Amino acid sequence: MSAHDHAHEGHGHGGHDGHGGHGGHSHGLAADADRRWLAIALGLIGAFMAVEVVVGIVAHSLALISDAAHMLTDAVSIVLALIAMRLAARPARGGFTYGLKRAEILSAQANGLTLLLLAVWLAYEAVRRLMDPPPVEGGLVLVTALAGIVVNVAAAWCISKANRSSLAVEGAYQHILNDLFAFIGTAVAGLIVLTTGFRQADAIATLVVVVLMVKAGYGLVRESGRIFLEAAPAHVDPDAVGDRLVGHPPVTEVHDLHIWTITSGQAALSAHVLVEPAGDCHAVRRDLERLLAKEYGITHTTLQVDHVQDSLLTVGRAGETPEDPHCADSHGPVHRQGPHEH
Repeated sequence: MSAHDHAHEGHGHGGHDGHGGHGGHSHGLAADADRRWLAIALGLIGAFMAVEVVVGIVAHSLALISDAAHMLTDAVSIVLALIAMRLAARPARGGFTYGLKRAEILSAQANGLTLLLLAVWLAYEAVRRLMDPPPVEGGLVLVTALAGIVVNVAAAWCISKANRSSLAVEGAYQHILNDLFAFIGTAVAGLIVLTTGFRQADAIATLVVVVLMVKAGYGLVRESGRIFLEAAPAHVDPDAVGDRLVGHPPVTEVHDLHIWTITSGQAALSAHVLVEPAGDCHAVRRDLERLLAKEYGITHTTLQVDHVQDSLLTVGRAGETPEDPHCADSHGPVHRQGPHEH
């Protein structure tokens, strides 16, 4: 059988031939994801947000208005997660060969960006009020913040019942969790204003909210950005994977190794694998697919397996670049047996 034949036979996709298996893993947002819990949380947040805006204006409390603004982003994040669930459940067709599974990553990035932008505005307003604090109705702030704590605990509990392996759902959960901490800070500020008359406490509570928003927003933007830039999952070291694959006899070289994330919890890998002339390309492919699934949880694999050219076996020592490379323009490091550069 020719090397070209081996290349096509070795182009395996796990579950397509029964060796790797696509059926045993999550594809991010499933079609039957629990939308009911998200809808309940959305209703709780939307109703309370409207009340809080009115009370915040009456009480002259920036902390309450900032909490209401944060709750608006909570509501938007849940709506985006619900939309992403429906889009991600659609089957792949036409030019969208992965379907619309990355809709949830778009949702997560939108959540992160809104948190960061809102944090900038609130920080500006908080600093301004620190220098010139307006009168604040501490009693109204305290009562409203305590009610907000109850609402956010209920909403966070609802979302915790949904599929948090999705980055979109996790983004909504982080929004609400940060809002819960913000309400606790606002309640403390309201108590301080009510008992001591220290009006700057309201602005200080807002700055605490800003710090939490920046932390959550940066995390969401960073994680979604890694996926859009086709980076390997944070817990997977591509160099270690390449060395592990080339350490499996009769593999002699692994190059064009790519590991990326399609959507939350769904990693994919492709690589060109060379084996010794006497090696069984098909058996090697099956073994490597099982290894990747067992040790790294990667079941979406595309492995092109070929017999190594004789020139590669005779030119140079391990770690040296061959004069007649199998692929003249490989992407990324070349993994061979023995010491080699990454």
